[in-house]
Amino acid sequence: MTGVYISIPFCAQKCTYCNFASAVLPRSLLGPYLAALEAEITSADFGDPPDTVYLGGGTPSGLSPEALGRLLAGVPGRPWREATIEASPGGITAEQARHWRGLGLNRVSLGAQSFVPREIAATGRKHTPTQVAAEIALLRGEGLDNINVDLIGGLAHQTAAGWRESLDWIERLAPPHVSVYMLEVDDDSRLGREITRGGARYGARSVPEPDAVADFYLEAVEHLAAMGFERYEISNFARPGCESVHNRKYWRLEPYRGFGADAHSFDGALRWWNVETAAEYVERFRSGASPVAATEPADPGRERFWVGLRQTAGIEPAPAEWRRFAEPVRRLTEDGLMERAGERLRLTPRGVLLSNLVFQEFLA
Repeated sequence: MTGVYISIPFCAQKCTYCNFASAVLPRSLLGPYLAALEAEITSADFGDPPDTVYLGGGTPSGLSPEALGRLLAGVPGRPWREATIEASPGGITAEQARHWRGLGLNRVSLGAQSFVPREIAATGRKHTPTQVAAEIALLRGEGLDNINVDLIGGLAHQTAAGWRESLDWIERLAPPHVSVYMLEVDDDSRLGREITRGGARYGARSVPEPDAVADFYLEAVEHLAAMGFERYEISNFARPGCESVHNRKYWRLEPYRGFGADAHSFDGALRWWNVETAAEYVERFRSGASPVAATEPADPGRERFWVGLRQTAGIEPAPAEWRRFAEPVRRLTEDGLMERAGERLRLTPRGVLLSNLVFQEFLA
């Protein structure tokens, strides 16, 4: 069944590590953006009702219950099998949680990123570790116990001891799902730009070396496994039965519809995506133009390798796909980055650490 992604690119502050199409935008833009978003959703032809909804951004948890209700009213299929809202720790209330549950939301993804105060402060976030713990308890008390917690390895001022401290907090809080991301150094984030240009702002010169970040990831894999988590995708760990139903659609090439600025869609045959900024999205709506920026044919055979291989279970290529990619598969297997188990193909532990190099072989 189809999944629905709704983009809310508004943030109270822009975190230093963030390379998403979100920003601290004028409040005067929020009303027109939500009107355009509501119109895009209500005019969509969903076909079969979707079974998952994901509110991301940005900070969708900053929207009022009334605004969320208007957006979700246009999405058929309620009660959805899984409906996630991303939330920034530090301001979640019991009343807010009750409203979320009443709207059909049943999963919360908390962007904690770290449980070390100095690391948190360097990102621009305002919460404390104890606030995260209190809000997880609050969510559980309101019946929202399907919770994900994000961690990032490679933040400014991060040390091996600090990383273990964050993992210890995860063990104490015992969420059913954890996402572990490694810092992406590119020009799409303030910290990334500062690192590539040799600057010192945002703690750029205190970011751990790549080898240390790789060690953090390996330590997370080991510690989370000891806590009962299974890694089912490169960055995602869950207790059995608590995997993200919505996110799995991306890796399994199942259809999804994206609404809002920079949202992407896939129907099995085509991929398309909306204009990147909220301002341009609103302008398209006001002029009566489509928000779609571009459309391209999908190539499931190629995409199965660079999307599906993110899964720990790997993929089962069709005979034609084995033939099509025989040479890169042979080379990557000989290099110890991939392995074959019967008709399945998957990354080796070394291949996971060098996954971007592997995926490049199937993007050309």
